[in-house]
Amino acid sequence: MIGCEFMWKLGGEDLQGYFPVRSECQADVPRTRFKSRAGKTLSARRWHAAFTEDGHLDMERVLRRIQRGGIHPSIKGEVWEFLLGGYDPDSTFDERTKLRNHRREQYYAWKEECQKMVPLVGSGKFVTMAIIAEDGQPLEESSVENQEWLVKTSVTDKRVLQWMLVLSQIGLDVIRTDRYLCFYESESNQARLWDVLAIYTWLNPDIGYVQGMNDICSPMIILLEDEADAFWCFERAMRRLRENFRTTETSMGVQTQLGMLSQVIQTVDPRLHQHLEDLDGGEYLFAIRMLMVLFRREFSFLDALYLWEMMWAMEYNPNNFASYEKTENGTKQDPRLLKQYGKFERKYVKSGQDEQHHNTLAVFVVASVLETKNKRLLKEAKGLDDVVQILGGIAGNLDARKACKEALKIHEKFLRKANKQ
Repeated sequence: MIGCEFMWKLGGEDLQGYFPVRSECQADVPRTRFKSRAGKTLSARRWHAAFTEDGHLDMERVLRRIQRGGIHPSIKGEVWEFLLGGYDPDSTFDERTKLRNHRREQYYAWKEECQKMVPLVGSGKFVTMAIIAEDGQPLEESSVENQEWLVKTSVTDKRVLQWMLVLSQIGLDVIRTDRYLCFYESESNQARLWDVLAIYTWLNPDIGYVQGMNDICSPMIILLEDEADAFWCFERAMRRLRENFRTTETSMGVQTQLGMLSQVIQTVDPRLHQHLEDLDGGEYLFAIRMLMVLFRREFSFLDALYLWEMMWAMEYNPNNFASYEKTENGTKQDPRLLKQYGKFERKYVKSGQDEQHHNTLAVFVVASVLETKNKRLLKEAKGLDDVVQILGGIAGNLDARKACKEALKIHEKFLRKANKQ
Protein backbone atom coordinates (compact mmCIF):
# COMPACT_ATOMS: atom_id res chain seq x y z
CA MET A 1 0.00 0.00 0.00
CA ILE A 2 1.52 3.34 -1.04
CA GLY A 3 2.33 5.65 1.85
CA CYS A 4 2.10 2.79 4.34
CA GLU A 5 5.68 1.60 4.50
CA PHE A 6 5.94 2.23 8.23
CA MET A 7 4.86 -0.74 10.34
CA TRP A 8 4.77 -1.04 14.08
CA LYS A 9 7.04 -3.67 15.51
CA LEU A 10 5.76 -6.08 18.10
CA GLY A 11 8.51 -7.92 19.91
CA GLY A 12 10.50 -8.20 16.69
CA GLU A 13 7.44 -9.34 14.73
CA ASP A 14 6.50 -7.24 11.71
CA LEU A 15 2.91 -6.10 12.14
CA GLN A 16 2.37 -5.71 8.41
CA GLY A 17 -1.31 -6.19 7.81
CA TYR A 18 -2.39 -5.15 11.32
CA PHE A 19 -2.24 -1.38 11.93
CA PRO A 20 0.01 0.22 9.28
CA VAL A 21 0.54 3.99 9.59
CA ARG A 22 0.64 6.40 6.65
CA SER A 23 4.28 7.33 6.02
CA GLU A 24 3.61 11.08 6.12
CA CYS A 25 2.13 10.70 9.63
CA GLN A 26 4.99 8.79 11.24
CA ALA A 27 6.45 11.80 13.02
CA ASP A 28 3.11 12.65 14.66
CA VAL A 29 2.27 9.18 15.95
CA PRO A 30 3.23 8.34 19.57
CA ARG A 31 5.70 5.48 19.79
CA THR A 32 4.26 2.11 20.73
CA ARG A 33 5.47 0.48 23.92
CA PHE A 34 3.44 -2.74 23.73
CA LYS A 35 5.51 -5.84 23.14
CA SER A 36 4.29 -9.39 22.62
CA ARG A 37 5.83 -11.38 25.45
CA ALA A 38 6.24 -15.13 25.11
CA GLY A 39 4.46 -16.94 27.90
CA LYS A 40 2.46 -13.85 28.90
CA THR A 41 0.62 -12.37 25.90
CA LEU A 42 -2.47 -14.31 24.80
CA SER A 43 -1.41 -15.78 21.44
CA ALA A 44 -3.65 -17.32 18.79
CA ARG A 45 -2.36 -20.76 19.76
CA ARG A 46 -3.14 -20.26 23.45
CA TRP A 47 -6.53 -18.77 22.61
CA HIS A 48 -7.64 -21.73 20.49
CA ALA A 49 -6.29 -24.16 23.07
CA ALA A 50 -8.55 -22.57 25.71
CA PHE A 51 -11.68 -24.05 24.04
CA THR A 52 -12.99 -27.55 24.65
CA GLU A 53 -13.93 -29.72 21.71
CA ASP A 54 -17.53 -28.44 21.67
CA GLY A 55 -16.59 -24.80 22.30
CA HIS A 56 -16.68 -24.12 26.03
CA LEU A 57 -14.06 -21.49 26.91
CA ASP A 58 -11.74 -21.61 29.91
CA MET A 59 -12.22 -17.93 30.75
CA GLU A 60 -10.11 -18.08 33.90
CA ARG A 61 -7.09 -19.13 31.85
CA VAL A 62 -7.75 -16.48 29.20
CA LEU A 63 -8.15 -13.66 31.75
CA ARG A 64 -4.92 -14.65 33.45
CA ARG A 65 -3.04 -14.33 30.15
CA ILE A 66 -4.60 -10.99 29.18
CA GLN A 67 -3.95 -9.48 32.60
CA ARG A 68 -0.30 -10.52 32.30
CA GLY A 69 0.44 -9.50 28.72
CA GLY A 70 -2.54 -8.40 26.62
CA ILE A 71 -3.79 -9.99 23.40
CA HIS A 72 -1.99 -10.60 20.12
CA PRO A 73 -3.43 -8.34 17.37
CA SER A 74 -4.44 -11.28 15.17
CA ILE A 75 -7.15 -12.36 17.65
CA LYS A 76 -8.09 -9.11 19.44
CA GLY A 77 -11.52 -8.78 17.83
CA GLU A 78 -12.78 -12.26 18.67
CA VAL A 79 -11.41 -12.11 22.23
CA TRP A 80 -12.99 -8.69 22.80
CA GLU A 81 -16.40 -10.15 21.95
CA PHE A 82 -16.09 -12.35 25.05
CA LEU A 83 -14.44 -9.72 27.27
CA LEU A 84 -17.29 -7.27 26.61
CA GLY A 85 -19.99 -9.80 27.43
CA GLY A 86 -21.00 -10.49 23.84
CA TYR A 87 -20.78 -14.25 24.23
CA ASP A 88 -21.08 -16.68 27.12
CA PRO A 89 -17.83 -18.62 27.68
CA ASP A 90 -20.00 -21.51 28.84
CA SER A 91 -21.72 -21.79 25.44
CA THR A 92 -20.83 -24.13 22.57
CA PHE A 93 -19.54 -23.32 19.08
CA ASP A 94 -22.99 -24.18 17.66
CA GLU A 95 -24.83 -21.96 20.14
CA ARG A 96 -22.58 -19.01 19.36
CA THR A 97 -22.92 -19.51 15.62
CA LYS A 98 -26.70 -19.37 15.94
CA LEU A 99 -26.50 -16.24 18.10
CA ARG A 100 -24.01 -14.57 15.74
CA ASN A 101 -26.24 -15.28 12.71
CA HIS A 102 -29.30 -13.97 14.56
CA ARG A 103 -27.47 -10.76 15.50
CA ARG A 104 -26.23 -10.25 11.96
CA GLU A 105 -29.77 -10.61 10.62
CA GLN A 106 -31.00 -8.13 13.24
CA TYR A 107 -28.29 -5.59 12.39
CA TYR A 108 -28.88 -5.74 8.65
CA ALA A 109 -32.63 -5.36 9.24
CA TRP A 110 -31.92 -2.18 11.20
CA LYS A 111 -29.56 -1.05 8.48
CA GLU A 112 -32.26 -1.55 5.87
CA GLU A 113 -34.67 0.48 8.03
CA CYS A 114 -32.16 3.36 8.13
CA GLN A 115 -31.43 2.99 4.43
CA LYS A 116 -35.08 3.61 3.60
CA MET A 117 -34.87 6.97 5.36
CA VAL A 118 -31.38 7.90 4.09
CA PRO A 119 -30.25 5.86 1.05
CA LEU A 120 -26.59 6.73 1.71
CA VAL A 121 -26.55 4.26 4.60
CA GLY A 122 -24.81 1.14 3.30
CA SER A 123 -23.80 2.81 0.03
CA GLY A 124 -20.10 3.05 0.81
CA LYS A 125 -20.42 6.84 1.07
CA PHE A 126 -21.37 9.25 3.86
CA VAL A 127 -22.19 12.91 4.48
CA THR A 128 -20.26 15.69 6.19
CA MET A 129 -22.80 18.44 5.48
CA ALA A 130 -26.42 18.89 6.51
CA ILE A 131 -28.98 16.91 4.51
CA ILE A 132 -32.01 18.73 5.96
CA ALA A 133 -32.78 22.05 7.62
CA GLU A 134 -33.24 22.19 11.41
CA ASP A 135 -36.94 22.90 10.98
CA GLY A 136 -37.36 19.69 8.97
CA GLN A 137 -37.66 21.41 5.61
CA PRO A 138 -35.63 20.31 2.56
CA LEU A 139 -32.46 22.27 1.77
CA GLU A 140 -32.11 23.96 -1.57
CA GLU A 141 -29.70 21.84 -3.59
CA SER A 142 -28.00 24.93 -4.97
CA SER A 143 -26.98 25.95 -1.43
CA VAL A 144 -24.99 22.78 -0.79
CA GLU A 145 -21.83 21.98 -2.74
CA ASN A 146 -20.52 18.46 -3.28
CA GLN A 147 -23.36 16.90 -1.32
CA GLU A 148 -24.05 13.23 -2.02
CA TRP A 149 -27.73 13.26 -1.10
CA LEU A 150 -30.41 15.56 0.33
CA VAL A 151 -33.78 14.97 1.93
CA LYS A 152 -36.37 15.82 -0.72
CA THR A 153 -39.51 16.18 1.43
CA SER A 154 -40.27 17.79 4.78
CA VAL A 155 -39.78 15.66 7.91
CA THR A 156 -42.22 16.04 10.82
CA ASP A 157 -41.29 13.02 12.94
CA LYS A 158 -39.07 14.40 15.74
CA ARG A 159 -37.02 11.23 16.17
CA VAL A 160 -36.32 10.94 12.44
CA LEU A 161 -35.40 14.64 12.20
CA GLN A 162 -33.12 14.49 15.24
CA TRP A 163 -31.32 11.51 13.68
CA MET A 164 -30.99 13.09 10.24
CA LEU A 165 -29.58 16.30 11.70
CA VAL A 166 -26.72 14.51 13.48
CA LEU A 167 -25.56 12.44 10.47
CA SER A 168 -23.33 15.23 9.14
CA GLN A 169 -21.64 15.63 12.54
CA ILE A 170 -20.93 11.90 12.59
CA GLY A 171 -19.41 12.28 9.11
CA LEU A 172 -17.18 15.17 10.20
CA ASP A 173 -15.92 13.11 13.13
CA VAL A 174 -15.38 10.04 10.94
CA ILE A 175 -12.94 11.85 8.64
CA ARG A 176 -10.94 12.92 11.71
CA THR A 177 -10.89 9.46 13.29
CA ASP A 178 -7.51 7.65 13.29
CA ARG A 179 -6.73 9.32 9.98
CA TYR A 180 -3.04 8.46 10.35
CA LEU A 181 -3.92 4.78 9.81
CA CYS A 182 -3.77 3.38 6.27
CA PHE A 183 -7.07 1.61 6.99
CA TYR A 184 -8.96 4.89 6.77
CA GLU A 185 -7.43 5.94 3.48
CA SER A 186 -10.32 3.90 2.08
CA GLU A 187 -13.62 5.80 1.90
CA SER A 188 -15.51 2.50 2.16
CA ASN A 189 -13.88 1.83 5.56
CA GLN A 190 -14.80 5.32 6.71
CA ALA A 191 -18.34 4.65 5.49
CA ARG A 192 -18.51 1.45 7.56
CA LEU A 193 -17.65 3.48 10.66
CA TRP A 194 -20.29 6.06 9.71
CA ASP A 195 -22.90 3.34 9.11
CA VAL A 196 -22.36 1.71 12.51
CA LEU A 197 -22.45 5.03 14.36
CA ALA A 198 -25.52 6.17 12.40
CA ILE A 199 -27.41 2.95 13.14
CA TYR A 200 -26.43 2.96 16.80
CA THR A 201 -27.64 6.57 17.06
CA TRP A 202 -30.97 5.68 15.44
CA LEU A 203 -31.50 2.84 17.92
CA ASN A 204 -30.52 4.92 20.97
CA PRO A 205 -32.31 8.28 20.72
CA ASP A 206 -32.02 8.80 24.49
CA ILE A 207 -28.22 9.05 24.15
CA GLY A 208 -27.98 10.03 20.49
CA TYR A 209 -24.53 10.69 19.07
CA VAL A 210 -21.82 12.40 21.10
CA GLN A 211 -18.31 13.17 19.90
CA GLY A 212 -15.94 10.51 21.22
CA MET A 213 -18.14 7.56 20.29
CA ASN A 214 -16.21 7.49 17.01
CA ASP A 215 -12.97 6.87 18.95
CA ILE A 216 -14.54 3.95 20.80
CA CYS A 217 -16.07 2.42 17.67
CA SER A 218 -13.10 2.74 15.31
CA PRO A 219 -11.04 -0.19 16.67
CA MET A 220 -14.05 -2.51 16.37
CA ILE A 221 -14.40 -1.59 12.67
CA ILE A 222 -10.71 -2.34 12.15
CA LEU A 223 -10.60 -5.57 14.15
CA LEU A 224 -13.84 -7.25 13.05
CA GLU A 225 -14.37 -7.92 9.37
CA ASP A 226 -18.15 -8.24 9.41
CA GLU A 227 -19.79 -4.87 10.02
CA ALA A 228 -22.56 -6.47 12.08
CA ASP A 229 -20.02 -8.07 14.42
CA ALA A 230 -18.29 -4.69 14.80
CA PHE A 231 -21.65 -3.09 15.64
CA TRP A 232 -22.43 -5.61 18.36
CA CYS A 233 -18.94 -5.32 19.84
CA PHE A 234 -19.37 -1.52 19.94
CA GLU A 235 -22.86 -1.91 21.42
CA ARG A 236 -21.43 -4.03 24.24
CA ALA A 237 -18.64 -1.51 24.87
CA MET A 238 -21.25 1.24 25.03
CA ARG A 239 -23.19 -0.70 27.67
CA ARG A 240 -20.27 0.14 29.93
CA LEU A 241 -19.72 3.68 28.67
CA ARG A 242 -23.09 5.03 27.56
CA GLU A 243 -23.82 6.94 30.78
CA ASN A 244 -20.61 8.94 30.23
CA PHE A 245 -22.11 10.19 26.96
CA ARG A 246 -25.52 11.11 28.37
CA THR A 247 -25.75 14.90 28.37
CA THR A 248 -28.42 17.39 29.34
CA GLU A 249 -28.49 21.19 29.33
CA THR A 250 -27.16 21.19 32.89
CA SER A 251 -25.00 18.10 33.26
CA MET A 252 -22.70 15.55 31.62
CA GLY A 253 -22.91 11.86 32.39
CA VAL A 254 -19.15 11.66 32.89
CA GLN A 255 -19.53 13.88 35.97
CA THR A 256 -20.34 10.76 38.01
CA GLN A 257 -16.88 9.35 37.24
CA LEU A 258 -15.25 12.75 37.78
CA GLY A 259 -16.89 12.85 41.20
CA MET A 260 -15.51 9.39 41.92
CA LEU A 261 -12.04 10.51 40.78
CA SER A 262 -12.23 13.48 43.14
CA GLN A 263 -13.14 11.15 46.00
CA VAL A 264 -10.27 8.78 45.16
CA ILE A 265 -7.60 11.51 45.04
CA GLN A 266 -8.96 13.15 48.17
CA THR A 267 -8.62 9.79 49.96
CA VAL A 268 -5.25 8.56 48.66
CA ASP A 269 -3.48 11.90 48.10
CA PRO A 270 -5.20 14.67 50.09
CA ARG A 271 -2.35 17.12 49.49
CA LEU A 272 -2.66 16.87 45.69
CA HIS A 273 -6.45 17.09 45.91
CA GLN A 274 -6.23 20.24 48.04
CA HIS A 275 -3.77 21.78 45.58
CA LEU A 276 -6.13 21.09 42.67
CA GLU A 277 -9.01 22.51 44.73
CA ASP A 278 -6.99 25.69 45.32
CA LEU A 279 -6.49 25.95 41.54
CA ASP A 280 -10.27 25.64 41.08
CA GLY A 281 -9.71 22.19 39.56
CA GLY A 282 -11.45 20.13 42.23
CA GLU A 283 -14.12 19.06 39.76
CA TYR A 284 -11.39 17.35 37.69
CA LEU A 285 -12.84 18.58 34.39
CA PHE A 286 -9.37 18.28 32.85
CA ALA A 287 -9.82 14.48 32.98
CA ILE A 288 -13.01 14.41 30.88
CA ARG A 289 -11.28 13.36 27.67
CA MET A 290 -9.37 10.52 29.29
CA LEU A 291 -12.58 9.01 30.67
CA MET A 292 -14.80 9.70 27.63
CA VAL A 293 -12.57 8.07 25.03
CA LEU A 294 -10.59 5.77 27.35
CA PHE A 295 -7.16 7.34 26.87
CA ARG A 296 -7.17 7.22 23.06
CA ARG A 297 -5.24 10.54 22.97
CA GLU A 298 -2.75 9.57 25.65
CA PHE A 299 -1.55 6.34 24.03
CA SER A 300 -0.57 5.13 20.58
CA PHE A 301 -3.31 3.15 18.79
CA LEU A 302 -1.90 -0.26 19.75
CA ASP A 303 -1.13 0.79 23.32
CA ALA A 304 -4.68 2.13 23.77
CA LEU A 305 -6.11 -1.22 22.66
CA TYR A 306 -3.74 -2.97 25.08
CA LEU A 307 -4.92 -0.71 27.91
CA TRP A 308 -8.59 -1.35 27.05
CA GLU A 309 -8.26 -5.13 27.07
CA MET A 310 -6.24 -5.04 30.30
CA MET A 311 -8.99 -2.98 31.96
CA TRP A 312 -11.80 -5.11 30.53
CA ALA A 313 -10.06 -8.30 31.67
CA MET A 314 -9.58 -6.90 35.17
CA GLU A 315 -13.22 -5.75 35.28
CA TYR A 316 -14.58 -8.95 33.76
CA ASN A 317 -17.77 -10.27 35.33
CA PRO A 318 -18.98 -13.71 34.14
CA ASN A 319 -22.57 -12.57 34.67
CA ASN A 320 -22.40 -9.77 32.07
CA PHE A 321 -23.65 -11.90 29.19
CA ALA A 322 -26.66 -13.14 31.15
CA SER A 323 -27.52 -9.63 32.38
CA TYR A 324 -27.22 -8.11 28.89
CA GLU A 325 -29.22 -10.88 27.23
CA LYS A 326 -31.67 -11.22 30.14
CA THR A 327 -31.41 -14.99 29.89
CA GLU A 328 -33.69 -17.32 31.83
CA ASN A 329 -30.74 -18.68 33.78
CA GLY A 330 -30.07 -15.25 35.26
CA THR A 331 -26.84 -14.37 37.01
CA LYS A 332 -24.80 -16.85 39.03
CA GLN A 333 -23.58 -16.10 42.54
CA ASP A 334 -21.63 -19.34 42.98
CA PRO A 335 -18.47 -18.50 45.01
CA ARG A 336 -16.62 -21.16 43.01
CA LEU A 337 -16.82 -18.77 40.03
CA LEU A 338 -14.58 -16.27 41.83
CA LYS A 339 -11.56 -17.06 39.64
CA GLN A 340 -13.64 -16.23 36.55
CA TYR A 341 -13.82 -12.59 37.65
CA GLY A 342 -11.14 -10.09 36.76
CA LYS A 343 -8.76 -8.88 39.49
CA PHE A 344 -10.56 -5.56 39.95
CA GLU A 345 -14.10 -6.93 40.00
CA ARG A 346 -13.14 -9.82 42.28
CA LYS A 347 -12.46 -7.44 45.17
CA TYR A 348 -16.08 -6.26 45.09
CA VAL A 349 -17.45 -9.79 44.83
CA LYS A 350 -15.42 -10.84 47.87
CA SER A 351 -16.79 -7.90 49.87
CA GLY A 352 -20.36 -8.54 48.71
CA GLN A 353 -20.53 -5.21 46.85
CA ASP A 354 -20.58 -6.55 43.29
CA GLU A 355 -24.19 -5.47 42.73
CA GLN A 356 -23.82 -2.05 44.37
CA HIS A 357 -20.55 -0.57 43.13
CA HIS A 358 -20.34 1.57 40.01
CA ASN A 359 -16.58 2.11 40.00
CA THR A 360 -14.59 1.52 36.86
CA LEU A 361 -10.90 0.84 36.61
CA ALA A 362 -10.57 3.83 34.23
CA VAL A 363 -11.08 6.19 37.19
CA PHE A 364 -8.16 4.58 39.00
CA VAL A 365 -6.02 4.66 35.83
CA VAL A 366 -6.57 8.45 35.69
CA ALA A 367 -5.62 8.58 39.37
CA SER A 368 -2.43 6.65 38.58
CA VAL A 369 -1.61 9.16 35.82
CA LEU A 370 -2.11 12.06 38.25
CA GLU A 371 0.12 10.32 40.79
CA THR A 372 2.93 9.95 38.25
CA LYS A 373 2.80 13.74 37.80
CA ASN A 374 2.29 14.45 41.49
CA LYS A 375 5.58 16.32 42.06
CA ARG A 376 5.28 18.47 38.95
CA LEU A 377 1.64 19.32 39.65
CA LEU A 378 2.42 20.38 43.20
CA LYS A 379 5.54 22.33 42.25
CA GLU A 380 4.74 23.85 38.84
CA ALA A 381 0.96 24.10 38.49
CA LYS A 382 -0.08 27.67 39.34
CA GLY A 383 -3.36 27.46 37.43
CA LEU A 384 -5.58 25.04 35.51
CA ASP A 385 -3.74 25.82 32.27
CA ASP A 386 -0.57 24.48 33.88
CA VAL A 387 -2.39 21.30 34.95
CA VAL A 388 -3.62 20.74 31.38
CA GLN A 389 -0.15 21.40 29.97
CA ILE A 390 1.58 19.01 32.39
CA LEU A 391 -0.94 16.25 31.69
CA GLY A 392 -0.77 16.96 27.95
CA GLY A 393 2.89 15.97 28.01
CA ILE A 394 2.07 12.37 28.88
CA ALA A 395 0.88 11.49 25.35
CA GLY A 396 2.97 8.61 24.07
CA ASN A 397 5.00 8.47 27.28
CA LEU A 398 2.74 6.20 29.33
CA ASP A 399 3.14 2.46 29.77
CA ALA A 400 -0.31 0.82 29.73
CA ARG A 401 0.78 -2.16 31.82
CA LYS A 402 2.37 0.03 34.49
CA ALA A 403 -0.67 2.34 34.49
CA CYS A 404 -3.00 -0.61 35.17
CA LYS A 405 -0.66 -2.03 37.82
CA GLU A 406 -0.51 1.32 39.62
CA ALA A 407 -4.28 1.73 39.26
CA LEU A 408 -4.81 -1.55 41.14
CA LYS A 409 -2.47 -0.39 43.90
CA ILE A 410 -4.36 2.91 44.22
CA HIS A 411 -7.64 0.99 44.25
CA GLU A 412 -6.34 -1.21 47.09
CA LYS A 413 -5.19 1.86 49.02
CA PHE A 414 -8.50 3.61 48.42
CA LEU A 415 -10.56 0.66 49.69
CA ARG A 416 -8.32 0.29 52.73
CA LYS A 417 -8.54 3.98 53.69
CA ALA A 418 -12.24 4.27 52.83
CA ASN A 419 -13.04 1.32 55.11
CA LYS A 420 -11.26 3.03 58.02
CA GLN A 421 -13.28 6.23 57.64
